[in-house]
Amino acid sequence: MTQWIDAAALDDIEDEDVMRFDHGGRTFAIYRVEDKVYASDGLCTHEHVHLSDGLVMGHVIECPKHNGRFDVRDGKPLCAPVCEKLATYPAKVEGGRIYIEV
Repeated sequence: MTQWIDAAALDDIEDEDVMRFDHGGRTFAIYRVEDKVYASDGLCTHEHVHLSDGLVMGHVIECPKHNGRFDVRDGKPLCAPVCEKLATYPAKVEGGRIYIEV
């Protein structure tokens, strides 16, 4: 069963940035790009490093360990060494709060 989880205030994250959100024993990454929000698993599929320590450039998150990149909109791997897609989740803003569906 999926549910919408209140993850953070929109003001907690700047444009073109990423933040970590832990819930239910899992780690997620929440991105804000061009005033839209996106969410994915919080660990890189290559070495399981926290993506919240990475760099956001447009719709791309770069892993801080080996510089692998993913598209935050759909989790598609964009360059080596990552080759496995990153799981993504619906995200929305309501009343100044970010919600993700997990």
